[in-house]
Amino acid sequence: MYKQGLDCARPDIAIKIMKLLGIGSRINHSEYGKGVVTNVSSQHYWVTFIENGLETIDLDADFEVIERSDDDVDTVSLFDVESSLVAILKKWSDTHERVAIADKWKGGKLILEPGDDLAKKEMPIDTFFHKIVMVRDRLRVMEQKINSSKTLDDQDKVELQQYITRIYGSLTSFNVLFKNKSDQFVGERGNST
Repeated sequence: MYKQGLDCARPDIAIKIMKLLGIGSRINHSEYGKGVVTNVSSQHYWVTFIENGLETIDLDADFEVIERSDDDVDTVSLFDVESSLVAILKKWSDTHERVAIADKWKGGKLILEPGDDLAKKEMPIDTFFHKIVMVRDRLRVMEQKINSSKTLDDQDKVELQQYITRIYGSLTSFNVLFKNKSDQFVGERGNST
């Protein structure tokens, strides 16, 4: 164990050593306790402490180095990692991005009234719209899975893709609900009527 701080290379001049710790270095901080360096910025260490969670401390803060990791400082930011993870989740899961409903439908309700004397059914149009978006997103995931399948041959992929395109075409009636044209269903001929 050693302390980051002063080094007397020349007895008459005290020189402050400032060699950055790498990610994975373990430290003991007087206020936060023991922790591991999880990221390094130009002015701070991001340290996850056992008892205090994630904290940022100045590079020149006083702490004890338990185990130094001299790996190069990671050049990938937390934002980059998060952005990559979101992109992967969008591509391979059935989660969806936020899709806006057209302004005229906000706060509206859908009323289904049967032809006989049965009670009508009402639901917020936002709820109905959310379900339509989920259907659209799950169809997109199915397309991706079909296209990346190792067990389907090319002919099967084409046939299934054409079937999905026809499903999109059947759903174009719901395009009036979408605020942005880019979010709408597109059928076989590219029409979104």
